Amino acid sequence: MSVPRSTAVVIAVAALASIGFAIGCASEASARRGPAPVGQVQEGRASYYGKQFAGRRTASGERYDPHGMTAAHKTLPFGTRIRVTRPGGASVLLRVNDRCGCPHGRIVDVSEAAAHKLDMMRSGVVQVRLEVVR
Repeated sequence: MSVPRSTAVVIAVAALASIGFAIGCASEASARRGPAPVGQVQEGRASYYGKQFAGRRTASGERYDPHGMTAAHKTLPFGTRIRVTRPGGASVLLRVNDRCGCPHGRIVDVSEAAAHKLDMMRSGVVQVRLEVVR
């Protein structure tokens, strides 16, 4: 039995919408699960996002400020304070206010101001240790 083309299109659109809804709910649920445990540590790579994103809304609803000390993380709740440290190098305190996809082993995206303090402007991606402070 063949399905009319218009019905197939409706089914495909409904399936894609369901997938998108499930992904959105998963990231919202991670943001609502409560505060992250203080002392939680992650190690991986950090990247930064620069001036081209200035003024755009972050996932938390506030506007991105390249001069702010903020970060994007895949699952930590908005408002979580984290310390990001380069091994043997600089350390910064940041507030999570955005979400990131963080591909290729990246665990966090930091603001441009944080990237300057971490001395990562030239390389763009560096190894870091991330610790939940509060």
